[in-house]
Amino acid sequence: MHADHPPERTPDGHHVVIRGRKWRATDPSVPEEAAARLRRHLMSARRAVRSATAADDEQAERAARSRVNRAKIALGERGAPWWEQSGEERRHRWEEGLKSLDAEDAED
Repeated sequence: MHADHPPERTPDGHHVVIRGRKWRATDPSVPEEAAARLRRHLMSARRAVRSATAADDEQAERAARSRVNRAKIALGERGAPWWEQSGEERRHRWEEGLKSLDAEDAED
């Protein structure tokens, strides 16, 4: 996979295939602006996991892993499968996840 080529998708569109491994795809109903913000939160949280692990800070690592999980749920990559949710449930999932992650960033 290269930055200019999107990953291969399964025929149903529910998963992407990266280096032969299947991963749940981001919910396509998440508006691009919101998805971009959620990906920024996800990348920031992953960097925080790496820093906390290097510093052997278990509390910070737990907090960062929680943020990773919330971002991935909001994107539809974890939790209830987005293709089994109603449009309203899907919108609520990403809106609440973004609201929570934004609020946490505002506290820092």
